[in-house]
Amino acid sequence: MKLDRRVYGRTGMNVSVLGFGGAEIGFRGASPAEVDRLLGSALDAGLNVIDTAECYRDSEELIGRTVSHRRNDYYLFTKCGHASGLNGTDWDPATLEASIDRSLKRLKTDCVDLIHLHSCSKEVLERGDVIEVLERAREKGKTRFIGYSGDHDAALYAVLTGKFDSLMISLNIADQEPLDRILPEAASRNMGVVVKRPVANVAWRFREQPDRTAYEYVYWNRLRKLDYEFLRGAGATPETVGIALRYALSAPGVHTAIVGTSHPGRWQENARLLQEGPLPEAEFAAVRNRWLEAAQPDWTGQE
Repeated sequence: MKLDRRVYGRTGMNVSVLGFGGAEIGFRGASPAEVDRLLGSALDAGLNVIDTAECYRDSEELIGRTVSHRRNDYYLFTKCGHASGLNGTDWDPATLEASIDRSLKRLKTDCVDLIHLHSCSKEVLERGDVIEVLERAREKGKTRFIGYSGDHDAALYAVLTGKFDSLMISLNIADQEPLDRILPEAASRNMGVVVKRPVANVAWRFREQPDRTAYEYVYWNRLRKLDYEFLRGAGATPETVGIALRYALSAPGVHTAIVGTSHPGRWQENARLLQEGPLPEAEFAAVRNRWLEAAQPDWTGQE
């Protein structure tokens, strides 16, 4: 199995189109042995992007414990901003610096390839001090590049500052605000773009509406209104998941998509779905046009 690669904007990193998201291994409490098998097999097959964050419980430690000895085989992304057990408050500059140092220790590395600010508000970005923390981390060699992870107005503001090398944003069949509003601005600045939630949490797999507190709730309701033809009467089949994943990766300006799992073999299944290449232009247009017909004004990006 061979994953295609794309040059990640001005960073020059040659990233695999499918990346590993580290949230699930932390939140589901995966064992080191499971993570070793999961990440080892992924790296062996050509995946070369691993993304995690300071607040994904022990995700950073699990990654550092299992694959730090293969540091040259992958690009390592993490996110910062939340205190997550440190003495201090979210988005405080001193706490932010301490969080970065903690991440490096957990990941068993002196330098990550990319640090994203972890979905802070536009108001926090406008203060400027959190951006300065990342710029200092880059100057000190703690990270090669800096980015912003988030959606809607804050993501657009981050892009327009011109200070970031990378943007991580939600984009999928149920979340398309960035296509016209944000991604063209990122492309004009040659930013790397990584998509989170690329398969919309496979929200269509539920026959009944999920609980309001469930992660899939918003997307499930949107998909009911969108009523895509390819989802009618279909569950979470390889075909429907493949169309959704290929849609996100076929969007102009996107370089890689992060998919999280704690189950060995799941990411290989996703990789196989990409073997057909980009979604045909007519299929992409059908999904996009349906969104433009049915999307409501308040359907902004979901964290």
